Amino acid sequence: MSVRRFWASASTLLLAAAAALGLAQPASASPTAAAGGYVALGDSYSSGVGAGSYLSDSGDCKRSTKAYPYLWAAANSPSSFTFVACSGATTSTVSSGQLGALSTSTSLVSVTAGGNDVGFADVMQDCVLSGESACISAVDAAVGRMNNSLPSGLSSLYASIHSKAPQAHVVVLGYPRFYKIGGSCVVGLSDKARTAINNASDVLNGVIAKQAANAGFTFSGVADEFTGHEICSGDPWLHSVSIPVSNSYHPKPEGQSGGYLPAFRSAA
Repeated sequence: MSVRRFWASASTLLLAAAAALGLAQPASASPTAAAGGYVALGDSYSSGVGAGSYLSDSGDCKRSTKAYPYLWAAANSPSSFTFVACSGATTSTVSSGQLGALSTSTSLVSVTAGGNDVGFADVMQDCVLSGESACISAVDAAVGRMNNSLPSGLSSLYASIHSKAPQAHVVVLGYPRFYKIGGSCVVGLSDKARTAINNASDVLNGVIAKQAANAGFTFSGVADEFTGHEICSGDPWLHSVSIPVSNSYHPKPEGQSGGYLPAFRSAA
């Protein structure tokens, strides 16, 4: 997910967070998938923002050696591996900037996209800085975009992927719920706001799953893998508001290896 507005107001966000939050055995891949070329597309949840160990040539895209695509490729040795996922990517910019990595010889594709289209990073900033009412309003507006404009963006992206890599098995991954409701967080967002955010994540995943099915792709959610490891749990695999701010609301290394990697592996 993009954190552009987080970066633009990092000092304000961190001050607010300090006050509000208290600074708080692998299955084998299919032989077909492993034998051909693998291309990893998508946004920061695929590039690995928040996991550290970024590849030196990835720049602001922040592609991590601890991200699930890199981990899967290291374990399965596909004939080729092209890692083009990039922080801040939308369905449109994946289409315009990443699909050149695909070809008729590509046999496996992974992709996360949609969160930036609906402005989820902006929603989280509003929720942290502006109180419960503003948070709920921002979430509701994002849900409206999920239902109204996102489906066409996803449909267009998926059609373009199929056109560029017609023989590929495409795995579309979802997003985790952020919060454990009634968990260990005693300050910060209200449970009402946290529940609204979680519910919006469910709506987002539902929209993505439907469009993936329409395209003949495989959807693999990660909510089950992250259950018990949300923010406010005893063992969170997601960053809350953090330093650097770009890590906020992204998976930690454990979220990539214990959450996204099993979800992808089971579908690849």
